[in-house]
Amino acid sequence: LSSTSVGTPSTPFDDGTGPFEITTPIYYVNDKPHIGHAYTSLACDVIARYMRLSGRDVYFLSGTDEHGQKVETTAKDKGMDPQSFCDEVSQSFRDLLGLLNISNDEFIRTTEGHHKEAVQHFWKELADKGAIYLGSYEGWYSVRDECYYNESELVDGKAPTGAEVTWMKKEDSYFFKLSDYQDELLE
Repeated sequence: LSSTSVGTPSTPFDDGTGPFEITTPIYYVNDKPHIGHAYTSLACDVIARYMRLSGRDVYFLSGTDEHGQKVETTAKDKGMDPQSFCDEVSQSFRDLLGLLNISNDEFIRTTEGHHKEAVQHFWKELADKGAIYLGSYEGWYSVRDECYYNESELVDGKAPTGAEVTWMKKEDSYFFKLSDYQDELLE
């Protein structure tokens, strides 16, 4: 790269000169970080640093996703309340980023007030547009996979991943009307 060049090659999704945003997965806090978390953090960091060296303004996000039955169950098994458990495990992810000298601009936790407010605002916008609706699930559910499976997908009475499943009677849930955006997504 010459010292006068600014930007990166353009793609159908990026003009090569504007601000660039990248995020690691928002890591799930049911356990401490492992090599896969280090790998994805490092991969994003390499891209963010390259973009910065290319003269791009970069926003690099990482953080933790702190919800779900697995978190609740793991916290209970450790004799902790879920928030204290999340606080401890989330800190281990933050520590990993520091240890690896990852250059993220922000570390977000889904239990933070500003995140909750943003989600509530987004939810209201979707609801006002009629983009979400109340429906229900029923079927074989794996807590580990956080996924419902059809009877035909089970292998020897378990999820295709080998996880245990339990029958979940009808459970109300909200759904996003993705089909309303089908034409735009296919263009």
